[in-house]
Amino acid sequence: MLKKLVPAGALTALALLLPNLALAEGAVSTGGGVGWGHFSAAIAIGFAAAFGALAQGRAASAACDGMARNPGAAGQIRGIAFLGLVLIESLVIYALVIAFLIYGK
Repeated sequence: MLKKLVPAGALTALALLLPNLALAEGAVSTGGGVGWGHFSAAIAIGFAAAFGALAQGRAASAACDGMARNPGAAGQIRGIAFLGLVLIESLVIYALVIAFLIYGK
């Protein structure tokens, strides 16, 4: 598990840091701060999308398992699963809005 996680983490760090380094010369700093807005916005939406996708996968898997075990309750399970998937996706959209707010500062 750790052997797969280390290269994935290094690749993610490179993917997040290299675009900022490429565009670093064009940025004009007026406040004297470091300007971590780009990085923190990317981290926020990255975590939200990754964990939102994991949660949606688990919810869909559990719903399919429940419908397979009890076909008579498939309609109710499907409705609750759709509601759960919508709520999970809304959390990812909220993270996107927060990332835009962070990026704008």
